[in-house]
Amino acid sequence: MLDRLYTVFDRLSREHEIFKVETIGDAYMAVTNLVENQHDDHALRIAEFALDAIAGAAAIPIDVDDLSLGNITIRVGFHSGPVVASVVGTRNPRYCLFGDTVNTSSRMESNSV
Repeated sequence: MLDRLYTVFDRLSREHEIFKVETIGDAYMAVTNLVENQHDDHALRIAEFALDAIAGAAAIPIDVDDLSLGNITIRVGFHSGPVVASVVGTRNPRYCLFGDTVNTSSRMESNSV
């Protein structure tokens, strides 16, 4: 199920030209205006991605073998502001974002309806 969901999100991230940072469990983290200058429309890009992600998830069955379980529903959260980016680790290096902006968007997602 997550593979089908993240495949849709990856396609949407390319369409909206946003940067996928990472997936952790069922969380998909993506940003705008990080690797290329999108200053004029970065908030619009991430908002449209979020709306399309909600719609895309709603079209994916929870279980393709038991459609009676319905389709996926997701929560989203996004916030605009500064972040610190760094590669962490040596055995399995990861590109990570840190800061209040990341924490705020995470809290918005976890407390959304």
